[in-house]
Amino acid sequence: MSRPALATNLMIWGFLATVLGGCQLGGSTVSEREGYYTWVDEQGRVRYSPIVATSDQTPAKETEFTLENYPDANELAKDGYVRPGERQPYFTWRDAQGNVRVSYFQPDTRSDVEKGFTAPPIELTPASVYHSGPDLDPVQTENQGGLDAYAVLGIEGGGDYFERFREFCCLGLEARDAVEWQQGREFGVNVTELSPTHNFLTGMSPFQLIDLDSVAQGPDFIMRIRSYAQNGVFVPSLAFLDRNFEPVRLVTDLVTPYEPETWSRRGFLQAWVPVFPGQGERWLVLYTRSSDLAGQTVIEPGAGKKPKVIPHVAKGEVGLKMVEQD
Repeated sequence: MSRPALATNLMIWGFLATVLGGCQLGGSTVSEREGYYTWVDEQGRVRYSPIVATSDQTPAKETEFTLENYPDANELAKDGYVRPGERQPYFTWRDAQGNVRVSYFQPDTRSDVEKGFTAPPIELTPASVYHSGPDLDPVQTENQGGLDAYAVLGIEGGGDYFERFREFCCLGLEARDAVEWQQGREFGVNVTELSPTHNFLTGMSPFQLIDLDSVAQGPDFIMRIRSYAQNGVFVPSLAFLDRNFEPVRLVTDLVTPYEPETWSRRGFLQAWVPVFPGQGERWLVLYTRSSDLAGQTVIEPGAGKKPKVIPHVAKGEVGLKMVEQD
């Protein structure tokens, strides 16, 4: 072979070696190249995506304590923990034909109370309350959330009304028809035409006496009262007595909202009232006043419907229950 031909062949082989060497050095798969990663989509195909730049290649994140960088937790919860600018949460699923679908959803941001998981806090019913005076000062207790005895309803001290009530009640009441308090459930008390009557300061009224001895070991609790409507509704007033039937506290003018009847129950007036066995309350007297009997409860059913009038009557069924609090 001539010298020129040999030189030409060497140049060709050198070029090929360079090309092949370059291919070998740079011919690795995409997944092995720096800055990429592999993944498989829902159809089983291999995909390649660039790796997001690391923190040393991007400007430092903002560390200033602002609402944008550190939003209020309550506000963030209301938004379903989706920060401004973030994509709506979603999930993937397959339909009947095997197609992959994507569905967006709004997180349920209702509170446990709104969902029904937790009972709402109890609000005591506004009323006119009277007690026997400074010898029964408010005492802070720890039971049932720490009721402040005789102050939870804005009770005023003893006065002319309470002293005049004591002149009419309640040493002459008989305990033979008393109903014992039942714990753990609502129990019914019936005021009927056969119930005993008494001439209270507020007029003649049938009454029902409830024995609180079974709950006397606790300093206080909250009582739920429901007066069920049937040919009218009984509007209760309450007199709490000590073991000697001396009045300790009066609760009247209860602001009792009316709950309309449903297919499963009758309508009723409802109230929440604290009871203080720790302050000497041993008997409860349910009665009604002449002024209440002269009134009526009017229900506004809504636009286009006539108001419903429920008369106040001297007899009825009252449901009592001790309300448990967290």
